[in-house]
Amino acid sequence: MTTGLAQEQQLDGGLASRPVAELHGMLAAGEEVLECYRVLSKAGLNTVGECLKDQGTFYEFDHYPKGDVYDNETHSQYYYHAHRSEAGEHGHFHTFVRAKGMPPGVQCADYDGEEAWPEGDEALSHLVGISMDRYGYPTDLFTTNRWVTGETWYPCGDVIQMLDAFEMDHAFPSWAVNRWITALLRLFRPTIEVLLRERDAAIEAWRRKHPGVDVFEDRELELTSRTPISVESQIAAIQAVLG
Repeated sequence: MTTGLAQEQQLDGGLASRPVAELHGMLAAGEEVLECYRVLSKAGLNTVGECLKDQGTFYEFDHYPKGDVYDNETHSQYYYHAHRSEAGEHGHFHTFVRAKGMPPGVQCADYDGEEAWPEGDEALSHLVGISMDRYGYPTDLFTTNRWVTGETWYPCGDVIQMLDAFEMDHAFPSWAVNRWITALLRLFRPTIEVLLRERDAAIEAWRRKHPGVDVFEDRELELTSRTPISVESQIAAIQAVLG
């Protein structure tokens, strides 16, 4: 699912309206992404391969690295897996913030369905998915329905607040990959905000169209928003605004 608003956000990111300090931070994040590519490529490595190394046979739906990647200080988490080869991707990353890393005041959505959501310290929120090609480069960003990741559902405004909390600050499975995924979310922060708003709009539209159905558990609704991305184009757009 690629929506017009997300496409517009990808092209100019609403960048002209963002604070100058934020734009400089995004530009620094873009430079960090390129630096991670540089050091990985010098050794013939890439982001996906680093997550799959020493993991044995690669099976669809399994999480890689096994047990996920978790930062005990920031309570950020991610994993890589694959199950949409028909969409032209090798696989994708799912990124999260867990309860202890969430900013004060966030509150999960009201829910009267039958499915048990993670609660207390076990609560977690999906931030954004990152589709990858076979060469280890990102092609798209996307959001998903609740059942896809088994998360606790938070309104988009709360999830947007959580974006600042995501930081992978250790060297497993790879320092370069952890720096890359942290920087990528910062580089595309405006785009992710739009995708999260579109996610909630898609959920509400589905709810209205399917009364009496638990929208969060409806397997007919998997992707709630999606847009292609280009690291180089995003950096150039930021430089143009700052220029």
